[in-house]
Amino acid sequence: MHQHIKITPLIKLFATVCSLTLAVSLAACGSSSSASSSGSSSTSASPTTSSSATGSDSTATLTGVTAKGTLGKKPTISFKTPFKATDGAAAILQKGDGATIKEGDRVCYQGIALSAETGKEVQSTWDANTPQCDVVVNSTSLGAARYKLFAGQKINTTIAIASTDTSQTTSSSGSYIMALTFVSRSKALTRAEGDKVKDIPSNLPKVTLASNGKPSIDLNGYKPGKTLVVQTLIKGKGETVKDTNTVSANYTGWLASNAKQFDSSWDRGSASDFSLSRVITGWKKGLAGQTVGSQVLLIVPPDEGYGSTAQSSIPANSTLIFVVDILAAY
Repeated sequence: MHQHIKITPLIKLFATVCSLTLAVSLAACGSSSSASSSGSSSTSASPTTSSSATGSDSTATLTGVTAKGTLGKKPTISFKTPFKATDGAAAILQKGDGATIKEGDRVCYQGIALSAETGKEVQSTWDANTPQCDVVVNSTSLGAARYKLFAGQKINTTIAIASTDTSQTTSSSGSYIMALTFVSRSKALTRAEGDKVKDIPSNLPKVTLASNGKPSIDLNGYKPGKTLVVQTLIKGKGETVKDTNTVSANYTGWLASNAKQFDSSWDRGSASDFSLSRVITGWKKGLAGQTVGSQVLLIVPPDEGYGSTAQSSIPANSTLIFVVDILAAY
């Protein structure tokens, strides 16, 4: 939760530079590529953009950007400057040689952001080896054009996307070329998976799951105290969550005073990704140390929630109850 938990899923490459939302239309271009025996690949074209088709399932093709280097390693990206391209235009720069990305996969990628004005690198996840894993490949969440760009590609593929930060005062200073290299894939979770925890204290709120996984609660006469309550309901078998991670989760939140729901990612139809460094204290303490795939009941007192500050439908000094399904951590 950052102020409030409603967070739109983003390709969060480099928050200090810009955020490229998945609402932009991305299209795989048909540019050719060649690979050498050493595993290198590059493409080249003139610095323009074109649209091969119209409609929601196609978008501008990015040309004039090249990538060189060993597949799966940090590529060298080149283009003539100053470079102008349609926001969201995309191209495949290197064809990968790894596993094929399939429907429902969660894809992790390394990224480079370069100034379109100067060609200089302004940010990179490669240097600190901090891949992003916020893309789940399905046509519902990505849309037809973005889905075509990801599905069926292979790990170690590098794509380029033109991005314009509209908050900048000039188009040149806020324009970037984002080069993303797919480095791993895994089957994405949509709900908690693991072993149900036994011997849950009988005085806690009772949690019931709908057929799709959405939780509901019965307060069960529970009277909240002044300390954070963390109760694992399902123990996942994935990696351990660190307090520095970004977590993808499905969750629902209620007021402890009357069990009134104030937020739920389940109702929005998609999980939320958030950094544990930017959530309320109760979430950071409660989720760090849990494992991916787990479902966790959190009862958060005001001093580890929003305190004396009201938040939309959350009154001041509220104790909050959450049921959180941890789907990924990166």
